[in-house]
Amino acid sequence: MKNKTTMLAKARIFLLLFFLGLTSCSKQKTFDSEKEFWEYLNNPDNEYKQLKSVNNIDFSLLYKPTDALVSQELGGKTSDSLVSILRKRYSKHLYFTLSMSSNNKELLSGLANNRQKFGAMVNQLSFMMNEKVHVFTKSKDTLALQDYVYPRMYGMTTSTRMLFIYERNEKHLKESYLNLTIQDLGFQTGNIKFKIPTEIIKHQPVLLFK
Repeated sequence: MKNKTTMLAKARIFLLLFFLGLTSCSKQKTFDSEKEFWEYLNNPDNEYKQLKSVNNIDFSLLYKPTDALVSQELGGKTSDSLVSILRKRYSKHLYFTLSMSSNNKELLSGLANNRQKFGAMVNQLSFMMNEKVHVFTKSKDTLALQDYVYPRMYGMTTSTRMLFIYERNEKHLKESYLNLTIQDLGFQTGNIKFKIPTEIIKHQPVLLFK
């Protein structure tokens, strides 16, 4: 009788672990369409993309999963070995695209008639954003910025876009969320703060490459 009770207890534990495993796996979305993949990422309800507007400045922050970077690098050409190599490369870091606009235009567009302010803003965006944008945990651990990219678009787009690349440390992902803050860039917005749930990083969507 004792052995039977023990076996039943083990069976319950096994079923519980199996159920938890299924629940964990179910959190990760899989897409075989790039269009649906990007629609999912760009839907604010899924928390990969967050929007804020302060003092006529629109901010958009997008956490880019590994397969978003892989897709862009492949450019339509794919193979299992290449996908594996690129996934290994990009999974080592966290990638955030920050977009900022005023009246549906780049931030520099409103400064075009003031050469001094225009030059100062170009310098800030090109070389000083590491001092303006920070990612840190609830316990105040700061993630190391590996690089950031600011492509000049010369007024040809509707927003100023930048890519920030941070180290990925599993220790940081044990917390419930990461904070990303943007200090005032001179537009009287004050500090802008985004909270990124770590669940969207740990269970990021996967794209099936064909």
